[in-house]
Amino acid sequence: MTKTVNRSEDRILWTGEGSKVKPKGIKLSLIVLFTLLMLLFIGGSLFYVWSRIKVIQFGYEISNAMKKERALTETNKKLRLEIATLKSYARIEKLAVEELRMAKPNPEQVIVIR
Repeated sequence: MTKTVNRSEDRILWTGEGSKVKPKGIKLSLIVLFTLLMLLFIGGSLFYVWSRIKVIQFGYEISNAMKKERALTETNKKLRLEIATLKSYARIEKLAVEELRMAKPNPEQVIVIR
């Protein structure tokens, strides 16, 4: 071991084979690197889980939207059938004769306007 005196700062530095002084910079940098890697891994894992949950939620929303679409299509078909039934000439003629007491006009009662 040798003894070195630093004149500008008046410190004594001990160097040699038996020195128990360990460089703290390397240990600290390894801890920081390990911490950053763990944070990156945890962040990546959380992002992956979040994205999978979002995919499942969107799948449920799509499924519900498709069910609504099928129900609305069925309702649309029923309403179109009802419109066709209500517009039928046989039904209108029956209502006019039975409920409104109307009769078909004679040919001489018909006036054509041009």
